[in-house]
Amino acid sequence: MSNSITLPPLPFPDNALDPVISANTLSFHHGKHHKAYVDNLNKLIAGTPLEGEPLEKIILESAGKADKVGVFNNSAQVWNHTFFWHSLKPNGGRTPPAALAQRIEKDFGSFDNLKKELATAATTQFGSGWAWLVEENGKLLVTKTGNADLPMTKGQKALLTIDVWEHAYYLDYQNRRPDHVNAVIDKLLNWEFAEKNLG
Repeated sequence: MSNSITLPPLPFPDNALDPVISANTLSFHHGKHHKAYVDNLNKLIAGTPLEGEPLEKIILESAGKADKVGVFNNSAQVWNHTFFWHSLKPNGGRTPPAALAQRIEKDFGSFDNLKKELATAATTQFGSGWAWLVEENGKLLVTKTGNADLPMTKGQKALLTIDVWEHAYYLDYQNRRPDHVNAVIDKLLNWEFAEKNLG
């Protein structure tokens, strides 16, 4: 049995997120981009002490190390994408479950405020990156990271993410990132997943 990192299947069929994210985009995004990170990571860790280690450990052991930039970028992107697929669901974007809704109310004032903050983070992330809903010291926050960076390296717990790399939306929206972001927030975000991550 190989200990290599594998590409997890999508939690829904390729066409399940139409029309917000097309089957065409999903097949490229998951089948090419996500798969390439998995393949690159396995090549980079083969024969090193990181081979066979859990993904989270590989990320934390390579974060901030100049000689492990490739390992960090690829491992973090494998994690980010896997997390992103679960952050989405067909007919998502509705009201969060009660326990999460209370926390949102407390920390953002309202669900609408949270949606605005998420949209702002996702549209103002310069270049490639991610917008996140995270928990830090018992408080919910919206944050953004560039390229492969992710909340776990900052001691934050990720609850939900939106991918704003161009490959996430370009086939469907070209340069209209805000349209993509708003459609994802309104129609696809999986608030049950976010609540589960809250624990």
